[in-house]
Amino acid sequence: MPGTRKLGRATAHRIAMLRALVTFLLENGKIETTVTRAKEVRSLAEKMITLAKENNLHNKRMALSFITKEEVVKKLFDEIAPQYIGRNGGYTRITKLGPRRGDAAEMAIIELIEENKDESKDSNNENK
Repeated sequence: MPGTRKLGRATAHRIAMLRALVTFLLENGKIETTVTRAKEVRSLAEKMITLAKENNLHNKRMALSFITKEEVVKKLFDEIAPQYIGRNGGYTRITKLGPRRGDAAEMAIIELIEENKDESKDSNNENK
């Protein structure tokens, strides 16, 4: 388990919550959560993407043991990981939003970085 944050949960509840958050992040590309949870989700999501960069049966089974939906694992190996083949980490971005209205918890958006769009912008600026 990466990090030492307990997030105010029992171990089994914390692991289940982080598995669900990683699954939702990979499924939707972006989620809104607290800053502390986002920092924990970032390390787990980046490990899953790094695992998926090498497409073999063992890595698929490792991803299936953590991610809760089979179609998300398929998307991870077929669509998400190939975008980051030339990148060594840093697949996610955390943007702070400010305090939540109800309990003033610091909120953030964690999203996957769009690798292809960033490269096309850089190459267009270099050509001009």
